[in-house]
Amino acid sequence: MGVGIKPIDERVLIEPIEEEERKVGGIIIPDTAKERPQMGKVIALGDDVAKKEGGKKLSEVVKVGDKVLYAKYGGTEIKHDNKPYLIVSRNDVLAVITE
Repeated sequence: MGVGIKPIDERVLIEPIEEEERKVGGIIIPDTAKERPQMGKVIALGDDVAKKEGGKKLSEVVKVGDKVLYAKYGGTEIKHDNKPYLIVSRNDVLAVITE
């Protein structure tokens, strides 16, 4: 499932999940008015180190395939093979979504 990108340090590679197209009163909201997604799927993890002495390792917090919420303006947007990805630091991952 690798995409050829391996984050370094305590960073996480995320594939953003776009929200479904929204209509307000029958009007379709254009892409330019849509907010940046804050949910995505973990594609790859960086170095597996503990955050601090006695803390959890990155792989104990998130795993490849997890659906996560991340900070709205955190991370760096990149494109690889015409697909959008986001590289965020461990601190920008806010929650793991469990369903």
